[in-house]
Amino acid sequence: MLNFVKLSSQMAGMSSQLAEEAGHLSRKTDWALALLDELQIKKEEVLATFAAHRSSLSFSCAIPIGQLEPTLVEPMNDRHSVIATDGSQIAPNRHEIAYCYLINVGRVVLHYGTAEYPLLESIPEIYYKASDLYKARQWGISPEEWMGLQRRVAEVQNLTELCLSHTRSTPLLALEDGSLIHWHLETYPQEAKQEFLQPILACWDKLAERRIPLVGYISAPRSVEINNFLRLLVCPYDQPQCQKHCAHLSLEEAPCSKLHPLRDASLWHKCLTANYASGLWQSQASILSEYREHQIYVTYMHTGQEMARIEMPQWTALDPELRRQALSIVLSQVQKGYGYPIALAEAHNQAVVTSTDRRRFFMILEQQMIKSGLKQVGTSLKEARKRRSIA
Repeated sequence: MLNFVKLSSQMAGMSSQLAEEAGHLSRKTDWALALLDELQIKKEEVLATFAAHRSSLSFSCAIPIGQLEPTLVEPMNDRHSVIATDGSQIAPNRHEIAYCYLINVGRVVLHYGTAEYPLLESIPEIYYKASDLYKARQWGISPEEWMGLQRRVAEVQNLTELCLSHTRSTPLLALEDGSLIHWHLETYPQEAKQEFLQPILACWDKLAERRIPLVGYISAPRSVEINNFLRLLVCPYDQPQCQKHCAHLSLEEAPCSKLHPLRDASLWHKCLTANYASGLWQSQASILSEYREHQIYVTYMHTGQEMARIEMPQWTALDPELRRQALSIVLSQVQKGYGYPIALAEAHNQAVVTSTDRRRFFMILEQQMIKSGLKQVGTSLKEARKRRSIA
């Protein structure tokens, strides 16, 4: 139980600190805007510098593709369909009656202007075999981490299955919640990366073949990839070799880090008005070397409610028709959802596993285990005591 009397004084100090930081970030945003204007003139020169020294940089960035000027996005008002998935889980717990985990994938198909009924459902699956629980230990990955990876694969596979079964000729969008760039894989062993990425890339191959646009929608993004590219404009050295010149300096002391910790979304809030999207940027995250031809491109869009980061694979981003279709449908979804894509919100609602669902899941599992002849079925003493307080 929280002691809010003791917390209130800490909250006052935190509020003062945040107010002070907001003033600093405002000044950094104005400086970043000036650098963005400078980039309009020096774009080719900076791109050449990046290409020559990218292996020497200590930070990841995104590079501009095509024009930097923002473009107006018109919301989709014609007939179209949106397909989205999201996942939730019951994590493995050694104190429960059985060591297993459950993944529940919410699946949503919404049609507009076609008079078709929507699809709103969830697909649960239990993972209990040794190969499900312990396979990833060989790579130093915990069962909880592995469960998260398997959930992501299940989301993409269900999304692709629904898209391929959609045979209508109306414009279609496949919509994912969150980033298409799996940053966390960068430190994984190569075999583990492939184990996770292969089924996802196989699904993307099918979507690309059918020319079905795919978008990863990121609300309240915290990325700094674009601001990192602007750091090349203020590097005082002829050759931006971070390890050679600045390895002995902290992040705050480095001469190119005056923008830290400014986020890309803060920069675009100053540049874009409602219904406008930034130019296209290509992420240079190291994990994308494993993505084959499915490189990831980024744009920021002012939805009227927030600054959203929109990620698209190459077949969507570099096809002007598919990119326009994708952004148009995303904006329409945000407007229908009062600030957040309604298909993603509904997919989440279908996927979520409540505390009541969790208790019922283990109750039914206990009944099935007893029915199968298992004895001494029950939770650990620790879990039992936590559920029955003596206070």
